Amino acid sequence: MAKIIAENCVACGACVDACPEGAITVDDVAVIDAAKCVDCGACIDECPSEAIEN
Repeated sequence: MAKIIAENCVACGACVDACPEGAITVDDVAVIDAAKCVDCGACIDECPSEAIEN
């Protein structure tokens, strides 16, 4: 499952739009719902601040 690097996250929402499963929400930082994440990596490719890793 992808993991958020909180100190890098700027809460831009690019990952939310990229996630085909709707597994990501954003408040102060992005949060990935482990039950919904299918580990596709789409969010990793879209994050402009490199705040998501696998």
